[in-house]
Amino acid sequence: MATTQRNLSIHDIARREPPVPVRAATAAWFLAIGAGIAESVVAVIGAIGDPATSWPALVAQLAFRAVIYGGLFVVVDKYFRLGRNWSRHLLAILLGVIGLVTLLVGPFEWLRTDGDFGAVQLSAGFVAFTVIRTIHVMAVITGVVLMYQPESNRWFRR
Repeated sequence: MATTQRNLSIHDIARREPPVPVRAATAAWFLAIGAGIAESVVAVIGAIGDPATSWPALVAQLAFRAVIYGGLFVVVDKYFRLGRNWSRHLLAILLGVIGLVTLLVGPFEWLRTDGDFGAVQLSAGFVAFTVIRTIHVMAVITGVVLMYQPESNRWFRR
């Protein structure tokens, strides 16, 4: 039985893997970003069928979201995952506070003003959007909780 040998470099020996909570938080942040993109797709599909859609406003909104989601992807992939502490705080403020408020203000406003579940039309778009929004909110909460676990704190302090 032959064995395969691999030559190790200094990078293989010196580089540590992030702890499990950081890897899980990274996955949660990628899931949150993906859910945000999916929400945008569902909203665009709904807007295409609406004759009152302002196309310049829709294009501007998509461009804005593309920049935001792209920037967040880079922060998670290039900085958060590698242990840059500033990226953890940036994600906590932008996604964990501001982002979560923007995700929840619509549903809470609807509950406060109308809240008539009998009047909800259960279309495929509504169900898809609701499922994606729920996944989005849960991913953000999970990402915030995981990135401030004791193991995560040690990783970001190193």
